[in-house]
Amino acid sequence: MNVKHSNNSTNKSSCKVTDDICLPDSSLPRVVIIGGGFAGLALVEKLKHKEVQVVLFDKNNFHQFQPLLYQVATSALEPDSIVFPFRKQFKGYKNVVFRLAEVEEIQASSNTLITSKGKVHYDYLILATGTTTNFFGMDSVAQNSLGMKDIRDSLNIRHMMLQNLEQAAITCNDYERDALTNFVIVGGGPAGVEMAGALAEFCKYILPKDYPEYPSSIMNIYLIEANEELLSTMSDKASSKTLEYLKDLNVKVLFNESVSDYDGSEVSTKSGKKILAKNLIWTAGVKGQFPKGVEEKHVVKGNRIKTDSYLKVEGFKNIFAIGDIAAMITENTPKGHPQVAQTAIQQGKYLGESLLKLMKNNHIEPFHYKDKGSLATVGKRKAVADLGKFKFAGYFAWLLWSIVHLLSISGFRNRLMVGFNWAVSYFTYEKSNRLIIRNFKPKPSVNNTKK
Repeated sequence: MNVKHSNNSTNKSSCKVTDDICLPDSSLPRVVIIGGGFAGLALVEKLKHKEVQVVLFDKNNFHQFQPLLYQVATSALEPDSIVFPFRKQFKGYKNVVFRLAEVEEIQASSNTLITSKGKVHYDYLILATGTTTNFFGMDSVAQNSLGMKDIRDSLNIRHMMLQNLEQAAITCNDYERDALTNFVIVGGGPAGVEMAGALAEFCKYILPKDYPEYPSSIMNIYLIEANEELLSTMSDKASSKTLEYLKDLNVKVLFNESVSDYDGSEVSTKSGKKILAKNLIWTAGVKGQFPKGVEEKHVVKGNRIKTDSYLKVEGFKNIFAIGDIAAMITENTPKGHPQVAQTAIQQGKYLGESLLKLMKNNHIEPFHYKDKGSLATVGKRKAVADLGKFKFAGYFAWLLWSIVHLLSISGFRNRLMVGFNWAVSYFTYEKSNRLIIRNFKPKPSVNNTKK
């Protein structure tokens, strides 16, 4: 790699030619973080301005606020409202470096990372790589449906939905029109419930105005859940109230059902049901994603990495895991902690404090998760909240959900944009971002790619 050195004596940030990836020269311990999600960012915030060099790797150059991906998908928000550039986030953090690259392998014996752009050495390595959509080995479903794990997925869902609605207005084939206007959401967790509610409001308030060619009743929304209740991690009250809200919005909820096949036009379930739909959104499961270098014996269910009570990866002295990828297995958490934002943030903050103590050989307490409660929204003015002993639903739950999410978004401008859009929508039900910027092209058929 050719590195150009500045002749300006005021440039104190010289590059180390020995590294494939150029980094500022530093004698401080190097903490390398893979992944700029909630956990990674919380860790960076704890280590900023400290006596360490922090290097963040991510395959994107931005942080994305995943809880609002469904609003981008349903035209309520523009994508730049919920993404924030890392370099802008780290402005003024003199000890923090961002590098755009995908980490491919961990070589723990030499404390080296192999990335798509070169290699880098570390003193401490933190895996905060998060999860990806889990289709549970169903290739046909993975091929023909869309997950909702990042901003590109949300834009694909938006463009798929709008293109199919436009095509439905053109076609004279009733069978084709039904397929184009039917939506199936798989998974009754917060993401699935919120997506179903947003789609139902789109159908109720937007479809009649934009598409007078056909009645809004032509758009059917199905929510398929493999268990017998929605929001299984929340209270029974939250589950039953959510079901009531969805039924009021004419969402067809199917319990104890699981998808077995999908060919792009028809959804098949294990019980034998067939649902005609060209729109399938998968929110039914996730699995961990991380680079090579972690032995299989340290990986548990859900492809998560097993850690000790200090979030250190089993089998390593200086490698840690935080966020959705980490599974701290204890008597109290036999399945690990819940894969939610508050867990990731708490683990990031904890590990930042722990690393600083570790470098000074100070005593470290094990990680303890504090459940601050759960929130889920089912459209405007309708939400459920579990806050310890307090469990409530309706307008105040929705107001609390809105405030918490608005304050959690990175950047003042982003908060202002989201707040403004929500204010307009509150009074008008308007979703002004119904634009097809680029054509959505489904993945090529598996059969067509085989030679």
